[in-house]
Formats: sequence, C-alpha cells, structure tokens
Amino acid sequence: MKLFNLFIKYRLWIGIASLAGAILVNVTSGFWPSFVLYLLAVILIVTHFFIGPLRLIQEYLESGDIEGAEKMLSTIWFPDLLYKPIRSVFYTLKGNMAMMKQDFDSAEVHMKKSLSLGSAMKETEGANKLQLGMMAMQKGDMKQGESYIRQALKAGIPDKESAALAYLQMCQIMIQKREFRAAKDFFRKAKAQKPTAQQVVDQIKQIEKYIARMPG
Repeated sequence: MKLFNLFIKYRLWIGIASLAGAILVNVTSGFWPSFVLYLLAVILIVTHFFIGPLRLIQEYLESGDIEGAEKMLSTIWFPDLLYKPIRSVFYTLKGNMAMMKQDFDSAEVHMKKSLSLGSAMKETEGANKLQLGMMAMQKGDMKQGESYIRQALKAGIPDKESAALAYLQMCQIMIQKREFRAAKDFFRKAKAQKPTAQQVVDQIKQIEKYIARMPG
C-alpha cells in the first residue's frame, strides 16, 4: 500500500521521466522501440491531471494530518482538468479546509463551486448545503440559511450529529418565526438522531428548557 501511495505521489514525475526516456530512445533507436515509454508517459501524466491524488488526501484526513492534506491539495495545479465528480470533491475539500481556518468567504465560494458541478454522492451534496446554510446564518441571512438547510435535509446528511445540528437550526429558525408547532417537530427530529457530540447535546439541553413552554 505504501508503495502504491508513493507511486501516486510521484506519478507525474515518473511520467515526465518516461517521456524524456521515450524521446531519447526515439532519437537513438526509432519510434517503435520507444512506443511503450510514450504510452506509459501519456497514461501517467493524463491520470495525474484527470484523477489527481485524492486517495492520498483522504488518507491524510483520516489520520488527522490536516497540514499534509492541504499540501497535497496544493499539488493540484489545474483543477479544471479533473474529472467532474472528482473536481466536485476537490472543491468540497477546499471548502472544508477554509472552514477550519474560519475563512467563511472562501469556504462559501468553494462549496458553491462543488454544488454547481453536482456530486456522485447525494450525502456530499447534503453536507455542502448544510455548511452553506450555517454560514448564511452566521452572516444573519436567515432566509438563505433556512433554504440551504431545508435542501440539505432533503438531499440527506451523512451522519447523525450533522443531521441533529440541522434539525436544531431549523427549530431555532421556526422559534424566531413564531411557528412553534414546526419548532417542536424539528426538535423531536433532532433528539431522535441521538447525537453524542457534546456541542450538539448541550444545544438540545438549552432548547429543551423552552420547548415545553411553547404554545402549539
């Protein structure tokens, strides 16, 4: 596995070396002896720009090495050449990185690019729209935030913690709009997710104090 990862990491340079070798063999011995090297060079260079090193980026993220993942992302020089679904994942990752740095403007730009490309995974679409909704709420744009969060719930959110957070946010929006019956419904859905993240659990406890006293 490590050998394969090294191959992916240096695939472009191996391709360039193969191309240089093909040209040398072509000059000294003719085209056909160099054909295999030309073919290898084309395959390696094209797959580098068409697929990218997303496998390596995923491994960095799974191990918690955010800096390593960010450096690997920076090796994708021409994202427009990536295969469309992979390009969508690329911009999602860029958006997540920007979110970690609290660079919400850049995160929003990247997330919107990812959504505009579509996604092979519906859950990714839901997660992106949830983040856009949360960013809109932070900016005070409740209407846009509600729209994105509703779209996220409709598309499907991959984990229970995020789904609970989305339902809680909708609950708070409904409270602000004084639509108390809807607020209670969203609160019940949030609790039904049985989240364990302390931040989400604390929010449920805070809102629960007021839910019972609401009319409707």
